[in-house]
Amino acid sequence: MRAMRVHATGGPEALGLEEVPAPTPGPGQVQVRVAAIGLNYIETYQRTGLYRLDLPFIPGAEFAGTIEALGPGVSGWAVGDRVATAAGIGGYAELALAPADKLVRVPDGVALKLAAALLLQGMTAHYLAYSTFPLKPGHTCVVTAAAGGVGLLLVQIARACGAQVIGLVGSEAKAALARDAGAAEVILYMREPFAPRVRALTGGRGADVVYDSVGASTFEGSLDSLCPRGMLVSFGNASGPVPQFSPLTLSAKGSLFLTRPTLGHYVATAEELAWRSGDLFTWLAAGSLTVRVDREFPLEQAADAHRALESRQTAGKVLIIP
Repeated sequence: MRAMRVHATGGPEALGLEEVPAPTPGPGQVQVRVAAIGLNYIETYQRTGLYRLDLPFIPGAEFAGTIEALGPGVSGWAVGDRVATAAGIGGYAELALAPADKLVRVPDGVALKLAAALLLQGMTAHYLAYSTFPLKPGHTCVVTAAAGGVGLLLVQIARACGAQVIGLVGSEAKAALARDAGAAEVILYMREPFAPRVRALTGGRGADVVYDSVGASTFEGSLDSLCPRGMLVSFGNASGPVPQFSPLTLSAKGSLFLTRPTLGHYVATAEELAWRSGDLFTWLAAGSLTVRVDREFPLEQAADAHRALESRQTAGKVLIIP
């Protein structure tokens, strides 16, 4: 089968197309014929070595497709089932593995490409808005990268929760997308300091929560945007990892809360996985949630997909198609 492998960490050129043996499902695993792969920032961190994996490796945890084979001990699934996962193994390939207990069934009314585009970033937006800082009517939240894959979904979900959304974006075109998703206010944060604008838009109080996926370049501004006892949810490093800082900073800026969540801890049980994915597919089928696919790249152009993501040229989800 064809797969993209990384033998040495580095830039996008580290991704190379190879013919490799098809993976054999072990106990509790299934083999999936991949229809579409969802590109996520974590794969760029793995490729550069910021997040270390044993070399060589095939990236890709999020994909959708059909079950091709079952490993020993797998029950409740059958060959041909339409499935998606955000915890797969070696997704940048024609065939990949997934733990059976981390699969979700894709409803017949949902295209496999849309399932791959929605699952990981949708469940991220879901846990941010429903669990990390549960949004309620009257809350004001700031969403950085509001026109990104998670951002567009989070804006929609936050509005459905009754929260007021302030989106941070990098261009006028992305501002329009964030507004269409439901952001009440949009700030072009590369043109002006955003914390004073957030304060002005909230009558000087500050936001209840900032959901920040950008990282180093927005961290201080995110802290300065919060009301007393507000929460900074730092869930990504698009501009690089946040530098070290003193916890006393949180006290000085208003007894703030800071958390660095990751999806795995919010879908740790079968019940949580079913709740979050079930909500997403229900909303998608009902038309109350939309997922924007920015563009698709064939598998052999996965390096170009990484370049597009890292250069912030994208708005919405990027798919890789085997």
